Amino acid sequence: MSLFLRCVMILPLVTLGVRAQYAGSQQCQTCHPDQFTAQAKSGHARALAPATPGSPGEWAFGAGRKAITYVSQTDEETYAERAASYYASSKSMGVTPGHQAGIDLAYPTFAPSTSAMRCFRCHSTGNLTLSAGFALRPAENGIHCEACHGPGAAHVAAGGGAATIRNPKRRNAVEINEFCGTCHRKPPEAGDEKDWMNPWNVRHQPASLSQAVCFRKSAGGLSCLTCHDPHAPLNTSNKAYDLRCSQCHHEVRHRTATAGASCVTCHMPQVQATPELQFTNHWIGIYTKTNFLLPVARPDRSVPPLVL
Repeated sequence: MSLFLRCVMILPLVTLGVRAQYAGSQQCQTCHPDQFTAQAKSGHARALAPATPGSPGEWAFGAGRKAITYVSQTDEETYAERAASYYASSKSMGVTPGHQAGIDLAYPTFAPSTSAMRCFRCHSTGNLTLSAGFALRPAENGIHCEACHGPGAAHVAAGGGAATIRNPKRRNAVEINEFCGTCHRKPPEAGDEKDWMNPWNVRHQPASLSQAVCFRKSAGGLSCLTCHDPHAPLNTSNKAYDLRCSQCHHEVRHRTATAGASCVTCHMPQVQATPELQFTNHWIGIYTKTNFLLPVARPDRSVPPLVL
């Protein structure tokens, strides 16, 4: 790549810092200590870190609750996603999804799409900068306050105030789904031919949620934030999620025995995407015992009460 083209690709990294200044999450801690402390323990906060010595890569992508994938710069133009990832389910290394054993995947650093910069932007907070050899350097490793609330320098300088910071909670459900989908994949666009029978696509939660009747008929009430507290570690209690279901589905009658089963176990089943990875299907619906990918078609009707 010529020096001119490099400068063209680097320009957004520079001008973004001019338009909006990041304060750093440590500044947020002063006024929001509880949210800061809880969020620091979340998977989001551990989404990116320098790899530990002996790892197969320079950077560790992923909090480790399910997996860690390793990435390294290979030259001034390229980053490589390593063929070996760590899996929590087996507590061992295995082949990275989408790879052949022993074969790394190369990503151009500065390409407009499918670039290494996109990976770092979704796993870090603040402006990316470049060090010697055109190596990418995040301002903060992991997803912290300003990744969701936007650059906060003006908010800090003003001593607070809702008008000086972004609050995703003020958005409607569709907007929140789109917003979270910036990194967790956006809902499918009109005309998209998404392969809903591909188990790997279950990990793209906003896309699946956008198809659910519960989402489409909630009048903007059901969003990612309905069930997930962005300032806390992921809640893994089925009872907690069942409580959310009961807030809309006050009266539920089942035609089959459900003793001991929770709402989410049946209506948001776990899908085996790879031998090492399971993901929750966010296409809330009624599933058969042989197909956890697509729910059974149901008549069009209001959400509550639900009769199964």
